[in-house]
Amino acid sequence: MMNGLRTPPRFVPTLTEVIEPGPDTVVDSSSSEVPPDSTAVDAEGAIAIGPLPLSDAEIFGLDEHVLDRVLQRIDRSLEDRLSDAVSAAVQAQLDAMVPKLRTEIESVLRKLVVESLAAELSENQGTAPFSRP
Repeated sequence: MMNGLRTPPRFVPTLTEVIEPGPDTVVDSSSSEVPPDSTAVDAEGAIAIGPLPLSDAEIFGLDEHVLDRVLQRIDRSLEDRLSDAVSAAVQAQLDAMVPKLRTEIESVLRKLVVESLAAELSENQGTAPFSRP
């Protein structure tokens, strides 16, 4: 284990206050551990309850809650990251396609101009299109 201090993730509960036992608090010196089903009363009358066993339904509920939280975190960043990745891929494809598209469009336009000019010249053979009356 590492001896250095680490900052826990923000979703991990952390101890923010240290409560010292008061003069009225009863401490059993025969045992260093508090049994799981025991309770202790402090000076203000608050009851401290040991860990309680959870039922299968409660464990399932906790699992579902954790799963929902994780999926919410994923949803927030997944959309942005996917959008960036797809945008980059589409831009790369467009950059590769532009020269090929220009060449193809130029070829089609040349053929169209040549065919249109040939059709116009064949229809107007024998007439002087540029002569003035």
